[in-house]
Amino acid sequence: MSKFLTYEDRLEIASGLKEHQSFGAIGRNLGKDRTTIAKEVKRYSFDKKSGRPGYPFNPCKLRKGCKRKCICENRCTHTSLYKCSLCAECYRHCKDFAEDVCTVKNKPPYVCNGCGEMSNCTLLKKLYDPADAHIRAEKSISEARTGILTDEATIARINAIITPLVKNGQSLHQIYLDHVDELMCSEKTLYNYVDAQLFDVRNIDLPRKVKYRPRYKKPEFKVDRGCRIGRSYQDFLKFMETEPETHIVQMDSVIGKVGGKCLLTIHFVDTSLMLAFLRDANTSRSVIDIFNRLDYALGTVLFEKLFPVILTDNGSEFSNPKEIEYRENFGESHSLMRTRVYYCDPSSPYQKGSCEVNHELIRRILPKGSSFDDLTQEDVTRMMDHINSYKRKKLNDRTPYDSFSFLYGEEVLKKLGCSKVAAENIILKPKLLKK
Repeated sequence: MSKFLTYEDRLEIASGLKEHQSFGAIGRNLGKDRTTIAKEVKRYSFDKKSGRPGYPFNPCKLRKGCKRKCICENRCTHTSLYKCSLCAECYRHCKDFAEDVCTVKNKPPYVCNGCGEMSNCTLLKKLYDPADAHIRAEKSISEARTGILTDEATIARINAIITPLVKNGQSLHQIYLDHVDELMCSEKTLYNYVDAQLFDVRNIDLPRKVKYRPRYKKPEFKVDRGCRIGRSYQDFLKFMETEPETHIVQMDSVIGKVGGKCLLTIHFVDTSLMLAFLRDANTSRSVIDIFNRLDYALGTVLFEKLFPVILTDNGSEFSNPKEIEYRENFGESHSLMRTRVYYCDPSSPYQKGSCEVNHELIRRILPKGSSFDDLTQEDVTRMMDHINSYKRKKLNDRTPYDSFSFLYGEEVLKKLGCSKVAAENIILKPKLLKK
């Protein structure tokens, strides 16, 4: 049985509250402990400012006998009312206002769902709504799976301290002892960050650690919820509402053997053209370096035209968005901004489905589980030339190469290192890269 409450469970809770059932009785009906029901009601109930027919929300103790007029003086917007207590704004302006708080909310069931006086009440109400509670609970669970709350500046600061010392042969234990006040994290956290490839050093740079065999499979390490503040998928949708003509670029990683080389894929949604770049490790630094090289090769104006918005997932290699968005370290001047980075919701690859579908063509040539360690960037570029020359039904039977060329021109494709392959020469099998 799932330990989480279902929507049907929450409907049962709301029904029990309306029928004046105790938390214990509701819990017995659902097979849950009474404390589970109490925590659910407390956590997901909400305040509602509402009145009753003919009377607006008014939490003042003097509301019933009050006859005061013109509290707002010349600023009043309800001059037709014969007394101010009939106005929803009177308590905000009255100097004699004293809030009246209902004591029912201070004891079980803590909400007004079953109160017989609710239809005649003008005080602040606390309600439990099963639909609202279910949505908030799902969001809470989703956020809990997104990892620890840190930020890219913290990762960069710690990286600057430990990387030079590790490359000089020092262990993380030695570094931690000497810089504990500067690091401001535990020694275990340092090892976790190295495991997650958030630094410029990897496990292979730690002489003793590479000798040990992992005792168990570690869970996926996700980092930096802080970097997604203002860059969530909901923020992305709001931005696209205001700028609907903006071209979208989707970004992702394709992994070979764990710990080996991997690919960064950049997908232009409108044209289905995809670029792929070989990286020695799946680190945020490798992603930033690729965008810096693209910015240099394309130039300021063309880069901003091609990459106005980037949508990606929550991988740790994308946990330093400011370095991608700005040309200088964390510059906040708008002139330095070159793109905008947004993140899909956790466990929601369909939100960048166009990129995921195109990965299927890569997997025809590089099957899952195959190693990328013997590949070169020339091999990857040749593979993408064949994929981008493959006709797509969604493009009216045109190739991504032709669609991109129509929008941006042949010269831009040359700057991106793309070439066209004749239809009869296209190979989408592993033999394409066999030497």
